[in-house]
Amino acid sequence: MSTIADYFPYQFYRENQKKMLEAVAKTAREGGILMIDAPTGSGKSSVVAPLLAEANGKKIFIAVRTISQLQIFIRELELIRQKKKRELKFAYLIGKGNMCPLGGYGDIYRRCEGVKAFSTALMQERADRGSIIPAKDKMIQEQIRKQDRDHPMICPYFINSRIFIHDEDGGRRMIPSPEMRIKSERAQKTVIMPIDLHKFAGGICPYDLMLSAARGADVVILNYHHLFNDDIREQLYVTLQREPTDIMMLLDEAHNLGDIIQNIQSIRLSENDVESASHELASIRGKIRGAEAVRHVLPRIAEFMNGLKRSNEIEDWFDPTIFNRLLIKGSLYPKLDYILDDLLSIKDTLREANIQKAEYRETAIERICEFLFSIYRSSSDPSYLTVYVRSGETITLEVRNIDPAGRLQEMISMHAATVLISGTLAPVESYRRYYFGEMPVATMSLSNSFPKRNRLVLASRDITTAFSQRQNIENTNAIVASILSFSKLPGNVAIYFPSYQLQSQYAKLCESKIRTKQVFIEPRKTEEANTALKEFVTLPTQQKSGIMFAVCGGKWSEGLDYRGNQLAAAMVIGLPLAPFTQVRRMINDHFHRKFGTEGEFIAYTLPAMNKAMQALGRVLRTETDRGVLLLGETRFLDPEIFAGLPPWIQAEIKECDSDTLPGILAKWK
Repeated sequence: MSTIADYFPYQFYRENQKKMLEAVAKTAREGGILMIDAPTGSGKSSVVAPLLAEANGKKIFIAVRTISQLQIFIRELELIRQKKKRELKFAYLIGKGNMCPLGGYGDIYRRCEGVKAFSTALMQERADRGSIIPAKDKMIQEQIRKQDRDHPMICPYFINSRIFIHDEDGGRRMIPSPEMRIKSERAQKTVIMPIDLHKFAGGICPYDLMLSAARGADVVILNYHHLFNDDIREQLYVTLQREPTDIMMLLDEAHNLGDIIQNIQSIRLSENDVESASHELASIRGKIRGAEAVRHVLPRIAEFMNGLKRSNEIEDWFDPTIFNRLLIKGSLYPKLDYILDDLLSIKDTLREANIQKAEYRETAIERICEFLFSIYRSSSDPSYLTVYVRSGETITLEVRNIDPAGRLQEMISMHAATVLISGTLAPVESYRRYYFGEMPVATMSLSNSFPKRNRLVLASRDITTAFSQRQNIENTNAIVASILSFSKLPGNVAIYFPSYQLQSQYAKLCESKIRTKQVFIEPRKTEEANTALKEFVTLPTQQKSGIMFAVCGGKWSEGLDYRGNQLAAAMVIGLPLAPFTQVRRMINDHFHRKFGTEGEFIAYTLPAMNKAMQALGRVLRTETDRGVLLLGETRFLDPEIFAGLPPWIQAEIKECDSDTLPGILAKWK
């Protein structure tokens, strides 16, 4: 029987690490769910060792959000393979958009489905004529050369990965080509980083190659959508020939799961979608049953949207019953169900016709159909809200998932065992209730394993971004004074704000007064933000330093690893709560009904605290780093919010104000 030591590739355990690994082993062995709050430096990636020790033939899935997180686990698994288990096999799957070399427009998964189907049919036809190696068939190659690259119908990468063989009974079947088999086996046993995958795959489909490698792998690293998008997950399990009960899951950065599931489960409908759907129906009038009847319903959706433009609210709830009644009124349909029946038939017909024409974009009719199905579902499921969003004169309707628990519980319950882990899963009991309600779930919260002497944790008692105090000149001056004091710390420092508006306001107030550092203000555009960030992190190598004005939950606050002297201190100004709209009030009410007095904390305060902790977490990435963490908001000292901070921060936090801060920071230097 295997033990943790058989897979643990390090000489020593970090503080509390062995206890964490033993808890994971127990969960893997007995089944169930374990949630772990483990700060940076706890050795979180090593939890794969006890999963491997207790696998007993089960496959392990590691779900990650970003490529950088995927690479962390690649390195961990390779270390296990080099030091402990040479026979260990692992593979990874990221989004097809990043892996597909074919090109073309439209939905990547639909394009893949379409070109594979057409390519298979073509290969079968040529095999009937004796051509059993499609990659060497001159007619196939000629068609590939002639096809429209923006609207491909044949995938040369798929064709290069298949050959035909004759069965003993005289039949014929398609199997992976020798090159495909060799490379997929090599991918299981060799580290192929995502940046090198296309080169490694050569003329073979990289996604198909890694999917083939995943079939025989002990561990598969994949992005969240492979697990939480039902269609992708079900197809994946069929391809891997695995049942969920044969799979153990490790969900990294688990504080993100709620947002991921809510985004996948929500559907939006724009005015352009309605207009485009009307054009699509006009083009098939008289050709598909029900097209004309549905076309006469669409103006009622447009009429409903136009009515919402008179609202002064940026975001608000709309009544799905009134919406449904308006659709049916004066139409040929007695109930919404009948509209959906016709839409389904039209949608399937259009989709098939478009794939035949190598058109892989989602049709507006499909979006209308999905939206109306979601409206239908929301009427009986309190996990969904019908919402409209106004941007200028444009209205977007949305069926928004506000509670991910149902989908998360359903999916996780199917699997043999699940471990959820994050560096900011505090308070872990609140996340447990949010995700799993009354389900039996084990939890664990680890202390910070980095040397306490290397960090200074502060909280301001005299500044706030609470709306009632934003026009208070004394509060504004205290915030400016705190920022200027913080800016005098040596090295690169970061100031994080709840919004771009507040970031801009205080950057303007402070920028001209900061003379010892280069000032960086986080842009809204990703490309500009990436360029500026590269310059910021390289300043220490030039014996220079900078100060960044950034946004909690923005491009510079999560998923980045500022190691060494790239970031010496971080300050969060304010509590980054979501705007309190009528929709937010309804969400809070839903969770109050579900959890009582803790409901608003779980639904509203907890996500804001997590954003703040994520921002502060950019500092102190290794045990030798030194840094200052400052919570610039008096609300963090309120008993309820203070109790939700990670235990190690609660134990170490020191109160300060704009007058005492300069002296405290001077002593730290």
